Amino acid sequence: MIKKILVTLMLLIPAFYAGADSVRFNMSGPNVVTVGEQFRLSFTLNERGSDLQMPEIPNFDILMGPSTSQSSSIQIINGKTTQTVSFSYIFILRAKEEGTFTIRPASIKVDGKIYESNELKIQVVKGQKPVTSQGGQQEQAAAASGSINKEDLFVRVELDKRRVFKSEQILATVKIYVAPNVPITSFNDVKLPSYAGFWTQEIDIPNQISFTREVYNNKIYQVGILKKTLLFPQQTGKITIDPFEITCLVRQRVRQQRSFFDDFFDNYRTIEAKVVSDPVNIQVKDLPNPPASFSGAVGNLKFSASLDKEQLKSNEAATLKVTISGNGNLRLIDAPKVEFPADFEVYDPKTNESLNATSNGLTGSKTFEYLFIPRFASEYTIPAIQFASFDPASGKYKYDQSKAFNLQVEKGSDDQSTTVTSAYSKEDVRFIGKDIRFIKQGQYKLKPKESSFFGSLSFYLIYLGALLVFAIVALVYRKKLKENANIQLIRNKKANKVARKRLKAAAGHLKQNQDEAFYEAVLKAFWGYLSDKLSIPVADLNRENATESLKKRQVSSDTINEFIQIVDTCEFARYAPSAVGGTKDELFQQAASLMGKLEKQIR
Repeated sequence: MIKKILVTLMLLIPAFYAGADSVRFNMSGPNVVTVGEQFRLSFTLNERGSDLQMPEIPNFDILMGPSTSQSSSIQIINGKTTQTVSFSYIFILRAKEEGTFTIRPASIKVDGKIYESNELKIQVVKGQKPVTSQGGQQEQAAAASGSINKEDLFVRVELDKRRVFKSEQILATVKIYVAPNVPITSFNDVKLPSYAGFWTQEIDIPNQISFTREVYNNKIYQVGILKKTLLFPQQTGKITIDPFEITCLVRQRVRQQRSFFDDFFDNYRTIEAKVVSDPVNIQVKDLPNPPASFSGAVGNLKFSASLDKEQLKSNEAATLKVTISGNGNLRLIDAPKVEFPADFEVYDPKTNESLNATSNGLTGSKTFEYLFIPRFASEYTIPAIQFASFDPASGKYKYDQSKAFNLQVEKGSDDQSTTVTSAYSKEDVRFIGKDIRFIKQGQYKLKPKESSFFGSLSFYLIYLGALLVFAIVALVYRKKLKENANIQLIRNKKANKVARKRLKAAAGHLKQNQDEAFYEAVLKAFWGYLSDKLSIPVADLNRENATESLKKRQVSSDTINEFIQIVDTCEFARYAPSAVGGTKDELFQQAASLMGKLEKQIR
């Protein structure tokens, strides 16, 4: 009986603590406000509470509160019904002075127990004066000419570091900054940076841009993230991220008067505002003298090696796995060097990757699988594998090594060897006892010299014919070698075939309703086709030099304009899909038609 009571208590204690830990009391509010601005400070609680105690907030005026509300939701999953309740307490505050202030936790009582909320840090900046017109009404930042103040709308590349080592990862975030009085409706033309000189890894972000408040140069902006990319510099010295352009559609208010007796009324129009970023410089240092075991690994990385079996038979396959994991340039790491015994038949390593690109960097693991086959029975040792990686944080190399692997190889059923001589390699001697070839014995019929085929007319004709065939084959082979040496000629010949293959991939995405993948496939098809045809690397290809090169190749202006329209539509659709006119089927048919026109007109 006592044992049953103890078991029941042990089961109830975790449930009690789990129920106690389920109470959540959170404080939320804006991260930045201006002096004199009113804002909401909210507290949410998932249980009914009482006796809310606010902390002292001398830097803010409490204008109103708390105002309370309650909401509930019901979920039915697999026949099980769950109900959640949320209680809210809202205060209206006003900032009194500039600075960065921390609001300490508030407390509330739930079932006789007191719970505290989190802290909240709020930055207060100087108030911003609105721009007013002659009539005293607040106007948009856009002037009547359609221009936008550079301080009210701009884009920039934000880097988490400017001085790095070669192959050290950098987080690059493309942001657009919009003043509160500039109402952006959409984007018309987006030309994001190409990051020449870097190996890049895109970070997935939502297609719909979400704007948040940030302070830049002591001014509050609505900031949206357009792109996040991990950069890995592949050269040393100063690398410049060239300026890029974004054309924004801004809704502008225009005041008009119909006649002298009429009052002013508001009318709205949409204008285009082109914003250009400033160039950004990055200083890249070369790595110190790399050790022999360095295979290009840069970052905070770990190394391990394992063997799937240590006892096997001759001519039986085994696998040695080398795994590199952590945070760094995992995709750029080469396979570590492994010293296998001479009697092993070793295949090229197979590579497996499990990577995740986030704002914290490229993390995950990379595995190299070495498949080998011992051909003879014996005892073997695979020496310890050396691995060196460079840690940018300390500026030094980190060294690691695996253990040595001992293998016991027994004689297999298909092993025909009798004795293995270790003084010779397997290329020199395979089997002892089979290296003597006896002269064949028997009676042979001999012919007189006059009746021999050698020296006859037929012999010389066949000999000359063979020489002629050899000369023709040599000339054809030499011509093929010259053509293959001209890489650009080969790429030019295969450009249309490769582009249509990529368009076929776009058709597959179209059938599966994968919008972003469809537009990206169409872009890759055209940029790859023009790169092969115009002899311009994809990283250096843009609208300007593509248009100029197509004009030089005597391509018609209508065809060039159609190409620019398709590229603009694809790029725009990736960032503002709802604003794209026409259907994807029409765009695909137009792209396929344009590909044929370009193939006929490019000379």
